[in-house]
Amino acid sequence: MGFLDRKPTSAVGIDISTSAIKMLELRKQGKGYRVESYAAVPLADDVVVDHQIKEIEAVGTAIAKAVERSRSKTKQAAVALAGSQVISKTLTMPAGLSDDELEQQIAIEADHYIPFPLDEVNFDFEVLGPVDGEEGQVEVLLVASRTEQVEQRVAALEVGGLLPQVVDVEPFVMENAAYLLRHQMPNDGEGATVALFDVGATTASATILHDLKAVYTREQVFGGRQLTDEIMDRYGLTFAEAGLAKKTGEGLPEGYQQEVIQPFVADLVQVVNRALQLFYSSTPRYGKVDMVILAGGVATMPNVAEMVEEHLDVACVVANPFQDMQVSTHANPNALERDMPALMIAAGLAMRGLD
Repeated sequence: MGFLDRKPTSAVGIDISTSAIKMLELRKQGKGYRVESYAAVPLADDVVVDHQIKEIEAVGTAIAKAVERSRSKTKQAAVALAGSQVISKTLTMPAGLSDDELEQQIAIEADHYIPFPLDEVNFDFEVLGPVDGEEGQVEVLLVASRTEQVEQRVAALEVGGLLPQVVDVEPFVMENAAYLLRHQMPNDGEGATVALFDVGATTASATILHDLKAVYTREQVFGGRQLTDEIMDRYGLTFAEAGLAKKTGEGLPEGYQQEVIQPFVADLVQVVNRALQLFYSSTPRYGKVDMVILAGGVATMPNVAEMVEEHLDVACVVANPFQDMQVSTHANPNALERDMPALMIAAGLAMRGLD
C-alpha cells in the first residue's frame, strides 16, 4: 500500500469486479470533485473468481480498453482488495512511537496477529487515537493481506498502462465513498445510522455507517448474476441480452415481473434483512437504521429501492454519488447516470488517490 510523494490533481479508481472493469477519474474542484472520465469494460467468465484474479493479462487488457475509451491521460490509479482478502486487527500500542518503531513492533509480534509467514504478507497500519482509560496507549489499526493478492492487482494495473498509487480495502473504500452520499442521508449523515448495501454480480457487501463512520461490515454470497442466469435460462437469451433486459425490462414477456423479478427481490430483501438483524444483535447501541442505500449493479434495476422499502418498512434510496459533481465533457453523462449506483468503489478509490 503506497502513495506518491506529490499529491496529484486527478486520480483514477479501478474497480475490478467479477463481471467488469469500472474506471472512474475524479479531479479536485474546490472542496469537492469533478468527474473527468468514466468507462466500463465487461470481463469474461472465470477471469475473476471469488475476488481472485485468474488471468492477469485479460484484466490488464480490459483496464487498457477502459482507459482508451475514457480518453483519460491520468496514470496514477488506485485499486482495492475485497474485505474477505484481508485480516484487520485493532491493536494497543505505546503512545509516542514513530511509524518506523510501530512497524518494527508489529513485525516482532506479527505471529500473534497474522496467520501467515511475514515474508508472504503485505501489511499497513494507522494510528486511530488514544485508548479510553489507558493513559500512554493508542489504538492502531493493522491491515494485512497475502502478498500475491496485492501483486495480482498491481500487475493488472501495470499491464493496463497505469501506475499503482494505492492498494486499499473495499470496506474502507465504501466508508470513504459514503461521504458522496451525504445529500441522500437524514441530516447529511450527522447522527444518522445508514445501511449501505453494494450488491454486485456475486457478492452483497453491507457497510453500516453512524455519523458517516463504518461501525459494521459484512459480505454475503448473493448478486445480480443469479438474476441474469435465471433470465437466460427461462427466456433463452444470451448473457448480454439478459443483462440488458435485467436493467431495462425490455424484450421480456408481461409475466416476467411475477416470474423472475419478484422472487429475486424477495431474496434481496432477505439478504438485507439478515445483515440488519445481525447488526442489531451484535451492535445494539446504534439502534435501528434510519435508511438503506442500495448500490451496485442490482440497484440499477427499475423500482428496486421502492420494493425493498415496501418489504422492510425503512426508507430506501438508490446511491447517487455524483449529484453534487460537475461532469467533464469527456465523460458520457448518460452512461454515468445509468451506472452511477455501481460506481461507489471506483469513486471511493479515485478519492483515495487524491488524499
